[in-house]
Amino acid sequence: MLKVIGAGFGRTGTLSLKFALEKLGFTKCYHMMEVRQHEDHLDVWRAVHRGEPVDWERLFEGYQASVDWPSCNFWREQLLAFPDAKVILSQRDPERWHASVLATIYKMSSENLSAENPKVRAGAEWAREIIRDRVFDGRVEDADWAIERFRAHSAAVQAEVPAERLLVFEAAQGWGPLCEFLEVPVPDEDYPRVNTTEQFTEIFENPPAEA
Repeated sequence: MLKVIGAGFGRTGTLSLKFALEKLGFTKCYHMMEVRQHEDHLDVWRAVHRGEPVDWERLFEGYQASVDWPSCNFWREQLLAFPDAKVILSQRDPERWHASVLATIYKMSSENLSAENPKVRAGAEWAREIIRDRVFDGRVEDADWAIERFRAHSAAVQAEVPAERLLVFEAAQGWGPLCEFLEVPVPDEDYPRVNTTEQFTEIFENPPAEA
């Protein structure tokens, strides 16, 4: 059952947030990398995006938190399914966010569309359909268009989620506001920093056996 719903778009520090939440005891945390470990989820997310009903309890079985795409597209539905969950809206400077998307998710999925490995190619086609086409209408390369979608998404979350259940969070803020919001002790170690293109690529291509 989800206790934490991550509503922020991918590349807003969501990978760092995943590791942070798991360190705080919210294990496991669902992230885009989980889809590679659950190939049956590919079609489930396609169905959700088509507006078909989904058993959220079953989809997130074994998980206490969710962040990143594709989950963040359905924060409203998850709030209904998990009414006691808290919501974290991860944020980042919009221009830097867009540049990061192009350098990581977009670049990797575009290159993998022609991969020889059929599983890799299928994953890239899924990412194109779920993120580029459905979130950005196929115009993720258009900075103005993509950033407007980013801003509109963030504004909707802040307008609709009750203030007492919402944390607007940037990774640079570290453990303090996150731990206060979740009412857990601050760990005796630095907040995870997994933000570079190189780190993203390495972790996404070689995910831990148990995320």
